[in-house]
Amino acid sequence: MASHSDVPSSALKGCDISGTSTNGKAASEYSFKAADVVVERTSDPKAKEDVTDLVFGTAFTDHMLTIEWSAGEGWQAPHIKPFGNLSLHPACSSLHYGIQLFEGMKAYRGADGRVRLFRPMLNMQRMAKSAERACLPVFDQSELMELIRKLVQLDQDWVPHSNSASLYIRPTFIGTEPNLVVKKPSCALLFVFLSPVGAYYGIGAEPVSLWADSKYIRAWKGGTGDCKMGGNYGASLYAQYEAVDYGCQQVLWLYGDDQQITEAGTMNIFLHWTNEDGEEELATPPLDGIILPGVTRQSILELTSKWGEFKVTERHLTMAALRRAVVEGRVREMFGSGTAYMVSQVGRVLYQGENLDIPCQGSGSQLSYRLHEELTDIQYGRTASDWTVLV
Repeated sequence: MASHSDVPSSALKGCDISGTSTNGKAASEYSFKAADVVVERTSDPKAKEDVTDLVFGTAFTDHMLTIEWSAGEGWQAPHIKPFGNLSLHPACSSLHYGIQLFEGMKAYRGADGRVRLFRPMLNMQRMAKSAERACLPVFDQSELMELIRKLVQLDQDWVPHSNSASLYIRPTFIGTEPNLVVKKPSCALLFVFLSPVGAYYGIGAEPVSLWADSKYIRAWKGGTGDCKMGGNYGASLYAQYEAVDYGCQQVLWLYGDDQQITEAGTMNIFLHWTNEDGEEELATPPLDGIILPGVTRQSILELTSKWGEFKVTERHLTMAALRRAVVEGRVREMFGSGTAYMVSQVGRVLYQGENLDIPCQGSGSQLSYRLHEELTDIQYGRTASDWTVLV
């Protein structure tokens, strides 16, 4: 599990990419501190929705965290306050130039009643990397994680008593520069809010169908595909709706002349197959600058590598190789992974007018089910693990 002492690369003038300033100060000296948080409790708590009625991302808890930053004054004291709207200048740089990013993580309530976060420092590291790429200010990752823990603790009654629902956590970081000059922001806002959610797709749902076409590109070398920025998602919507027109739910994003498989919708993608050399293999595209480094993705790679039961590889996969494997009966399973989705089976890929049917067997008979069970056992505290942090 990641160490809490990890420090993000700096996006502030005067700091080098190691997280230490050029005058020798640690990057954490520029950060807000969780100990300085000001807590304002709501006087009007909201009614909580029934777990069975939860729709992803439509209900929100009573409180949120906000932290303001300016180049002149640095980070202000963190503020946990009643959930509410933000007030932004019409020329705000996040609205005009997409200087913004977000994270997605969850809190889970176990059968023991305790609330756990799943590998939160991996989210903090990824957020810091995205912030550097967006020219947003440096912050101490462990301090933000502690503030998120405090926020979840305050709203812990919103964490569903369910082994299929959870509390979604959305840290967000935006530039708030109040003018139209295209430049590094001189002011910014980091905020976090919470949303109780049910399953997005998940095990037990119908396998998803994917439209594979190189007409649209999600990310490219040298771009921001490996960062969790809103523009990556907004720009994908047009292609997704075209996929729906073709009878598919999501896009299987391709890249390059050899039509490399990269991601599926907003999920990392895995292929469990017998490879060209006759080996049982679990393969996923490598983190080469166009793939988002998913926390669930990393957890799947670490779990399966630890099992040592088959080959586990990060390597390029092409549509030609997938099609050949489907025709030859060498595909065992294909699935996507992500915080919202967890593990979602792929049942069909539409490619060049041909439906490639992917095997989808019953519960417990495929790798995706085993991974789903092992991961949720950790997240809900049924299996003890240092991947979880108690709230």
